[in-house]
Amino acid sequence: MEEESTGLVSDCKQMISEEVKAMRVVQAVEACEGALLDGSIARGELVLEIASGLIVAVARLLRADSFVRLSAVTCVDLYPMEPRFEVVYQLHSLERNERVRLKCKLSGTDPAIDSVMGVWRSANWYEREVFDMFGVVFRGHPDLKRILMPEDWTGHPLRKDYPIHGHKYSYQNE
Repeated sequence: MEEESTGLVSDCKQMISEEVKAMRVVQAVEACEGALLDGSIARGELVLEIASGLIVAVARLLRADSFVRLSAVTCVDLYPMEPRFEVVYQLHSLERNERVRLKCKLSGTDPAIDSVMGVWRSANWYEREVFDMFGVVFRGHPDLKRILMPEDWTGHPLRKDYPIHGHKYSYQNE
């Protein structure tokens, strides 16, 4: 009987279609061993799932390959699934007018990933927003603090387990 999949990176790469594997960007990312977990085309754009521990190495590689614009960093809460969070990076090559979406999955317990601010300065406020709204920590970020909510706010409003009605406040003293 054939062994079940072990979930290793080599098993994941087998799921990537030949069309995606043939793309120059995918071949470049595969040079960063262990980084590429999955790849597909969605809505006409390349989507690559990257090992979260290698996001900075992949970011540097793609920046050198003309992806000079980081147009967004956001997060998806997949609660109650685990891994719970998916940090999503939207990259744009102005030179080739090409876009790539990178996704990194993070555990719901103390979600953390390395900051890509050293690669793209534009990551600053995007990472702070994801930290504020979802509670994802970006290790190495020089000024990781709340950007939308008050500093003393408890919780992360875009998490799916956040109270849907928010918190009740009394404004009688104002």
